[in-house]
Amino acid sequence: MRHRRRTTAGIAVVAGAAALAFGFSPAVAGDGKDVSKAPTYKVTIDNLTAGQAFTPAAVATHRGRHLLFDVGRPASNEIVQIAENGDLAPMVALLGSSPRVIDSYVGTAPQVPAANPGGAPFSSSVTFEIDGRRGHDRLSWAAMLICTNDGFTGVDGLRLPGKVGQTVVAHTAAYDAGSEANTEDFGDIVPPCQGLIGVSGNETGTGASDPALATNGVIAHHPGITGREDLVPSVHGWSDPVGKVTVTRID
Repeated sequence: MRHRRRTTAGIAVVAGAAALAFGFSPAVAGDGKDVSKAPTYKVTIDNLTAGQAFTPAAVATHRGRHLLFDVGRPASNEIVQIAENGDLAPMVALLGSSPRVIDSYVGTAPQVPAANPGGAPFSSSVTFEIDGRRGHDRLSWAAMLICTNDGFTGVDGLRLPGKVGQTVVAHTAAYDAGSEANTEDFGDIVPPCQGLIGVSGNETGTGASDPALATNGVIAHHPGITGREDLVPSVHGWSDPVGKVTVTRID
C-alpha cells in the first residue's frame, strides 16, 4: 500500500482566543508491491458554496464500494470525527491500514469559498495527483462542512476513468452524520468557523464531541442551516451541490 502527503504546510486558524489545528498522523506505508506502472489520476476538488468552508480533504483510491460512508447507515467513528470536530487523524489511520486502499491524499489547508465573507486567504479548490492499481478502480473523499455541528460532504466509491485522457466529474451533496444535534450554536462548532467565514460571537467553540448532543442517527442529506442560533442561513447556508470532484487519468 502506498500513501502520500502532497500538501501545504500545516495551519492553525485562530477564532477569538481559540485555535484549532487541522492535524493528522503521517500516512506512511509500503507493502512491497510494484506500483511503478500504476495508473495515475489528477484530482481537483472544488468548494461550490458561498459561505461554507471545507476541512482539508481526505481522499483514497481503493477497491470496492462504501469505503468511507454509506447514506442511510450509521457513520463510522472516522466520519464522525471529521463531521463533528474536523479531526482527520482517525481517517488517516484507517486509510493507512486498510488492505483495500492503494493510495491516499490528505490536505492540510481548508477549502474556503472564493467569495467568502471572512476573506480568509485560502483557496476554494485543491488539485493533486493520486495513484490507482488494476482492480482498485474507485475513489472516495470526505471533508467537514466547518460551520455545522456534524455536516460533511464527499463521494464514496466514485468509479475512476479507465483510459488515459478520460475524465469523470461528480457533484457532491451536503450530508448530516446523524451523530450530533444541529444546535447551530458557535459554542458547539469548531472554532475555525468564526475565523474563516467572518461571522463571530462571544463563544470560542470546541473541537471535541459533546455526549449531551449525541443523536445516534444515520447519515442523511443535511437539512441545511435554519438560523435557530448563531449560524446565518444567508451566509452559512447552501444549495446542493456543495462540492465538485474532477478526476482525469493522466498515466
